[in-house]
Amino acid sequence: MFTERIPLTNRPVPDADSSTQAWWTSAVVYQIYPRSFADANGDGMGDLKGVTARLPYLKRLGVDAIWLSPFYKSPQADAGYDVADYRQVDPLFGTLADFDAMLGEANSLGLKVIVDLVPNHTSDEHEWFQEALASPPRSEHRDRYMFLPGKDEVLGSGDGNLAPNNWRSIFGGPAWSRITEADGRPGDWYLHLFDAKQPDLNWDNAEVKEEMRSVLRFWLDRGVAGFRVDVAHGLVKEPGLPDWEGVTAMVEGTAEASHTRHVPPGDAPGAHTEAQEPHRAVSPQYPPSPFFDQDGVHDIYRDWNRVLAAYDGDRMMVAEAWVEPAERLARYVRKDEMQQAFNFDFLLAGWDAERLAEAIEDSLRADASVGAPSTWVLSNHDTVRHSTRFGLKDPTTFPKGIAAADEQPDAALGLARARAAALVSLALPGSAYIYQGEELGLPEHTTLPDEARQDPTFFRTNGVEVGRDGCRVPLPWKADEPGYGFAEAFPGEGGRDAVGPAAPWLPQPESFRDLAADKQDGIAGSTLELYRSALAFRSANGLGSGTFEWADGHQPAKGVLAFNNGRVLIVSNMGTGAVPVPAGYAVALMSAPRASGAVAEIFPNCAAYLTIK
Repeated sequence: MFTERIPLTNRPVPDADSSTQAWWTSAVVYQIYPRSFADANGDGMGDLKGVTARLPYLKRLGVDAIWLSPFYKSPQADAGYDVADYRQVDPLFGTLADFDAMLGEANSLGLKVIVDLVPNHTSDEHEWFQEALASPPRSEHRDRYMFLPGKDEVLGSGDGNLAPNNWRSIFGGPAWSRITEADGRPGDWYLHLFDAKQPDLNWDNAEVKEEMRSVLRFWLDRGVAGFRVDVAHGLVKEPGLPDWEGVTAMVEGTAEASHTRHVPPGDAPGAHTEAQEPHRAVSPQYPPSPFFDQDGVHDIYRDWNRVLAAYDGDRMMVAEAWVEPAERLARYVRKDEMQQAFNFDFLLAGWDAERLAEAIEDSLRADASVGAPSTWVLSNHDTVRHSTRFGLKDPTTFPKGIAAADEQPDAALGLARARAAALVSLALPGSAYIYQGEELGLPEHTTLPDEARQDPTFFRTNGVEVGRDGCRVPLPWKADEPGYGFAEAFPGEGGRDAVGPAAPWLPQPESFRDLAADKQDGIAGSTLELYRSALAFRSANGLGSGTFEWADGHQPAKGVLAFNNGRVLIVSNMGTGAVPVPAGYAVALMSAPRASGAVAEIFPNCAAYLTIK
């Protein structure tokens, strides 16, 4: 924690002799979850044509790039993160021609396009896995995955009735499933760190490595600007696959009792959320696992770096790696590996000045040590939206979903804090990520009925983990349209019911009506206009490629976060008293209105950009 001013003057971008001017060093990237962004054909599911139709909105918002969550051919057991064909678009979202048209339109608007890459596992419906099932044990087809014989339940019997080790799935339950061989006998077991329909690939296999290089080239040849790499810390497993008594989760954090459903012992095998899961992976209670952050992953990313380097346009990769401490995460963004890694320390810090200050300082120091830019992110498709988390009694709590029976947030307080946090994240040097809808101030859907849920974590833990559906609800575009305009562009063609589009795939809360984009567009003080102004200010003042130094007014122990980025002073008041504007500064942008009167003040739960008079 900090009690005094600490200078940090390192510029968090590579040296001038490398890619200092690369677009990704300071870009603002907007995450699109295709299922829930915009529906162009009225079937209740977002699609690529819907994305294309809304690109002008994103251009006006002021972002530099979009990141598309998976749109590949998939049985959708985990919302597309179970890929059956890495080179095809799932019919739910359109066609490859629709993707090319979307990419072309984005590029014409000056927007880069990043796509999701899922290299840890495939779908069980992938051609390779089907070949493995049809092949004998120890065959070359099975070697592409993590197939092993089981351990004997009766010693020496050869029955193989026990899983190869005791690992648990991140989604709950065992991480191993047994197959039935072609002759009907019980056979090998295969590893799936996530759902049973997501078998892990074997990254010791040369064919796997070459296939993923080919997938990279397929999308790079089409013109994508880069990749967000799913579970980037999980590809390589410790040799020998030793037993491990620890637990891990998709998102490290806490599962407080008020946000965890009570399930009697035995009802949810493998459920891990009844324990307190600390932020630090190095905690003695939760030692590093044998399947995450193994040193071998770095050889893979050095190989991929060489693939991207063969293309022009500063192509990039960003790692989804839940790795701590910051120095360990920085290894993923060394000069010959990835270009960025998501800063989950910042996301997990919550609404707390001391924790945020620590996360900022640690990240900037670690990234500067390897000549990489830091990234700043507050929400994504795997986490409860920060506007809701910040409205809980403990705004540093990190629940694994919120249900109607759980503590309900103070929506107004959560939104005020979320707006302030947005100004902080967008003022920091480096690259920033915005999750779709946060520019509208959208909350988590905290009263989603169980029968509407689709997240496999909910089912594999028998509801112990509420899951991620609440942050994936379709966006509201027009307040007075069905589905709040999610399918506003639906023309009523193609033989569908002329009455209108199908209901969105997840129900939307009533609060979305007042937060719809058309209700905020052009309205002074709205969250949408705040984001537009903040992004314009960031661009005009070069904050993404700027410098960082704690300001004289920085007092995190008292709830005040203050730093300088070039000539701009940023102050966020997370305490309980008013903070006066320093002499010589004028407020350029605030997350909440100032009080009237002769002395300008920043009130609790507000943040401001301040510029020299």
